[in-house]
Amino acid sequence: MRTEHVNRLSSINLPKNSKDYIVMHFLLKDLKYAISRYAFGKVLDVGCGNKPYEKLFENISNYKGCDVVQSNENKVDVLCLATDIKVDSNSVDTVFSTQVMEHVNNTDLMLQECNRVLNANGNLILSVPFCWELHEEPYDFYRFTKYSLQELCNRNNFDVLEIIPNGGKWAAIFQMNINIVHSTFKRKTIGTKILKLLFLNLRLTALINIFAIWLDKKYTDYLLTLNYVLIAKKRI
Repeated sequence: MRTEHVNRLSSINLPKNSKDYIVMHFLLKDLKYAISRYAFGKVLDVGCGNKPYEKLFENISNYKGCDVVQSNENKVDVLCLATDIKVDSNSVDTVFSTQVMEHVNNTDLMLQECNRVLNANGNLILSVPFCWELHEEPYDFYRFTKYSLQELCNRNNFDVLEIIPNGGKWAAIFQMNINIVHSTFKRKTIGTKILKLLFLNLRLTALINIFAIWLDKKYTDYLLTLNYVLIAKKRI
């Protein structure tokens, strides 16, 4: 049973010293592009949580969100599973879902539901992780390659428009190493206290984040990436 009113991401404006700065830098860049080019009409945010991306839809007049449980800020409009969306068929123009599908045990059924609620020629904008540690356990089921996304769309009546990797191998390597270091902070040892002082108080995290983004842009290689943003159109 999912826990209600769990603290969820509320803001996408992270400081450079945040441990998630690298991943959000690349994810936001690609989501902004996808939304500006492909989002239109009535938007449904599937797995919306606290709606941290709502401001990216400021030019959209009708934006609503659904989720399996109510968020801690009570932002969810419709309570339902992503595999059983309580919205009428052919009633929305854009389905948006970011970092959600890895937590859904039946990905085909989720995409079938997204397809059902979309109008003819409606668009799906979705992001999923490729490289990330376990999170929101035990509801963490999948990681996705660009080929698995293509196959899921083929099976579920979507035509892929774009699949965009969010950062390359250098972004992924530095981000995962920062995650590893920060995950030790919950331990109360002298060593972890020193690490916490370096990475947080002396802002070593910020320096690494800035360097990692520069290095990734200069020597881009999508052999490894953190996430993918998928844009697909409902097949007629």
